[in-house]
Amino acid sequence: MTMTDKKDPAAVGGRPALMLGFATLGFALNFWAWALLSPLGPRFKDLLGLSSAQQALLVAVPVIVGSLGRIPVGALTDRFGGRLMFPLISAVTIVPVVFIGVAGQSSLPMLLVGGFFLGIAGTVFAVGVPFVNAWFPPHRRGLAIGIFGAGMGGTAISALTTVKLVKTGGSVTPFLITAIALALYAAIAWLVMRDAPGRTIAAQPLLGRLAATAKLAITWQACVLYAVTFGGYVAFSVYLPAYLQTGYGLEQADAANRMAGFVVLAVVMRPIGGWLSDRIGSVPVLTGVFAVVAVAAAVQALTPGLMPVGTIAFLIMAAALGAGSGATFALVAQAAPADKVGAVTGLVGAAGGLGGFVPPLLMGFLYGELGSYGFGLALLAATSALTVVLTMTVVRLTATRQAGHGAPSLLQARAR
Repeated sequence: MTMTDKKDPAAVGGRPALMLGFATLGFALNFWAWALLSPLGPRFKDLLGLSSAQQALLVAVPVIVGSLGRIPVGALTDRFGGRLMFPLISAVTIVPVVFIGVAGQSSLPMLLVGGFFLGIAGTVFAVGVPFVNAWFPPHRRGLAIGIFGAGMGGTAISALTTVKLVKTGGSVTPFLITAIALALYAAIAWLVMRDAPGRTIAAQPLLGRLAATAKLAITWQACVLYAVTFGGYVAFSVYLPAYLQTGYGLEQADAANRMAGFVVLAVVMRPIGGWLSDRIGSVPVLTGVFAVVAVAAAVQALTPGLMPVGTIAFLIMAAALGAGSGATFALVAQAAPADKVGAVTGLVGAAGGLGGFVPPLLMGFLYGELGSYGFGLALLAATSALTVVLTMTVVRLTATRQAGHGAPSLLQARAR
């Protein structure tokens, strides 16, 4: 039994609620930075004469870098803790944010370079999950990690403010404001944040730990689940403005506002998905989530009118994808070994980000070839239906076996 199993941090003078708040704030601010290019995609398309594929590539580059970067960052967090990694990631992100704002908007190559390093901000997710996980007992981790996951609403901040700030203050303004916010957070986080007392510190070398993590069944199963749930969320958050402008003829600001509504609903539902997982288990929640996404995506694949059917379909998908993201990491928190939560999170988080990287490129390509987004949404519906089957069979079996090897059951959690 690890030290984390023996001690409740709150019982030894810890401050779990405060630490959760700072972690969530750091997640939101870094995701704000990570998503800065997405609302400006249509603007860059017009200014630089980009094709639909180039525009999709521009907004996808930070996603893939942030996703793959979670693998080493999660493993490093197991070793060095969130108290170091949160301010470090935030401080490093300031560099590409300032670069893009001041010098990086003149050409596609400059934007791609800035976007590549902007992807560092997306790795912060792999810092927060093991950090929060260590501060809370098993029966409260679903809700706690769900609340932390609501920090993905930083993308909504970007969607709601970036275009408006460019129009009122110039192209540099949103980047400088974001850089200042990151600098303030990095300084305060360094002074205030602390790792949980008695947290399990990984002693195994980085590569050995990643290799051991890759052998865990829960790692790859959660990768698939998160690739669909969070990947779907990311894909819509970066590509929905372009979809609404091209497919429905909306103005840029209107499309950005609708995307923000999608993001906000997904953010609100993420802790609810974690809370439901604490109560009834992650597997039933995930089964319902994927069934709902399959139906809603199938409806939208027919390209109905935006009001009301299209709007309802997208909002239903937003709610389901948000709840599913929370439920996936409730499953990880219960099933992953304490000294590998960060490493598992890194791999699963990478899968989620990569799940968001492919659809925008695919949607752009399919629209260019077919003149319709319907086939891409039909693929989402089919993928979600297959994931329902996976969840009800393989994932359920793994969760049951893990409970039999010492993971607290739902009844045990309620009894505490």
